[in-house]
Amino acid sequence: MGPLTGLKVIDLTHVMAGPTCTLMLADMGAEVIKVEKTPSGDDSRHMIPPKLGDETAAFLMMNRNKRGIVLDLKTEGGKTILRRLIATADVLVENFAPGVMERLGFRYEDLRKDSPSLIYCSLSGFGRTGPYKHRRGFDLVAQAMSGIMSFTGESPYGAPVKCGAPLSDITAGILAATGILAAYVHRLKTGQGQWVETSLFEAALVQTYWQSAIALATGVAPRAMGSAHPLNAPYQAFETSDGWIVVGGANQKNWLRMLEALNAPELAGDPRFKSGADRMAHLKELETELAKRFRTRPAKYWLDALEDKGVPCGPVNDMLQALADPQTLARQMVVEVEHSALGAVKTLGLPVKFSATPGKVRTGAPLYGEHTREVLYACGFDDQQIERFEKEGAIVTSAPRPACQQVA
Repeated sequence: MGPLTGLKVIDLTHVMAGPTCTLMLADMGAEVIKVEKTPSGDDSRHMIPPKLGDETAAFLMMNRNKRGIVLDLKTEGGKTILRRLIATADVLVENFAPGVMERLGFRYEDLRKDSPSLIYCSLSGFGRTGPYKHRRGFDLVAQAMSGIMSFTGESPYGAPVKCGAPLSDITAGILAATGILAAYVHRLKTGQGQWVETSLFEAALVQTYWQSAIALATGVAPRAMGSAHPLNAPYQAFETSDGWIVVGGANQKNWLRMLEALNAPELAGDPRFKSGADRMAHLKELETELAKRFRTRPAKYWLDALEDKGVPCGPVNDMLQALADPQTLARQMVVEVEHSALGAVKTLGLPVKFSATPGKVRTGAPLYGEHTREVLYACGFDDQQIERFEKEGAIVTSAPRPACQQVA
């Protein structure tokens, strides 16, 4: 029983940012009903390779712990069903293109009249105000316009580089989940819901705290520094004789400890490296001095020596190494979940642990339309109504009727 058990969420989102938000809520116990479009469903169902059976790995990752239904919201039947669902829900989350919810007849201002306690969350490319409010957004665009691509990469003179992970998508989802929970606390106090919104652009800007601090203070835009830190040194990756490691010798204590591990006491007295400011002023010379020492021995030797001295450090893992790391497994960050068609499927676990109300990966991602009939029954629709919706094209069902609902 997760801490959000009892919270009902209608999920009108697709691909990444919105599904990240609802995934966080579902993993913490919320009942999430994912509404997919016709005829093709969430775009992540078509992001290949890879696939497991007939399901894409992308969709499986982002939609576990959710029940799935399929509605055509351009039909009257689809709209009728969604209104019934919203009337029973605590939270609605959407990341449609600007203006879509209004055209479909589901503006927040209208819904709040019948459901004043509803928490309505919108994720978009640039937010609901400002000169870019009508623009569609993607992670690539957000990373570019937020400045991230200008300071990512090996060289200040190189081509702009995107962070490999979809930074703004995932951050926007986490921010949205945080906003929903804050609105939920407000509702517990007042009984009133509200409109919560964030954007990929703002989510990307949030990732630039250090670089923004530098730019606002100096009027100079930070540039790419490889793996180095813009404010502390040494805090970066170094190549050893058989691979790469990262070392966090950023503060004075860790700097001196690192020199002990390297057996390089002469660098402690070098005027170029005496303080953190000195090391940043002579970063290239510092990198050269440290790099030639780290290349003399293998990664394991240096990681053992650095850890023995208490210096933060670690190997540069690829994804398979990271997922198999004993700490990953000890923290249950790779778990198996049962999928209706595929059996046991591996997925990422919950990053937040609760002592009294632990969350859990309970169910695999839904098949296309897997729970449509089940959800409609729970909302009070009968077999005849469901058949009419099917004939209209308002819904898609893929699962047989539960035994208790079979027509005699």
